[in-house]
Amino acid sequence: MQFIKESIINAAPEKVFAFHQLPDAIERLIPPWENAKIIQKADISQIGSRAIIEQKIFGLIPSRWTAEHTKYEPPRLFEDVQISGPFASWRHRHIIKPHENGTTILRDEIEYEPPFSIFGRIAAPFAVVPKLEKMFAYRHEVTRKWCEENV
Repeated sequence: MQFIKESIINAAPEKVFAFHQLPDAIERLIPPWENAKIIQKADISQIGSRAIIEQKIFGLIPSRWTAEHTKYEPPRLFEDVQISGPFASWRHRHIIKPHENGTTILRDEIEYEPPFSIFGRIAAPFAVVPKLEKMFAYRHEVTRKWCEENV
């Protein structure tokens, strides 16, 4: 399955990429309603660096998510892959592309397989996709505000 979120940000690609390299970028990008706890931060510039996050799925089921950074191509791309966590699989590509008049396209591409095999695939449009839409709308807005206010 695939989820894509794209936004135009009124800043140079280097600025948008720089946001993701901030020491507290992960804290900024986790929506407050997620109630997630960062156990270990990853350095996106280090291939093999791992982030570990604990949270409760649907506010009830404890889950520990470990993601490893697998690609780093500044200022255009970085990627992380779930090593362990709530999904059967998860690959997240953060793509930053120049756009017209000095603006930038921020594109998150996620290839995932939900848990619970066919049942997870049937439930994904109702249980996974709305959550991803809300989360990435928040993340893109946080990124946009920082990049456009810190020019």
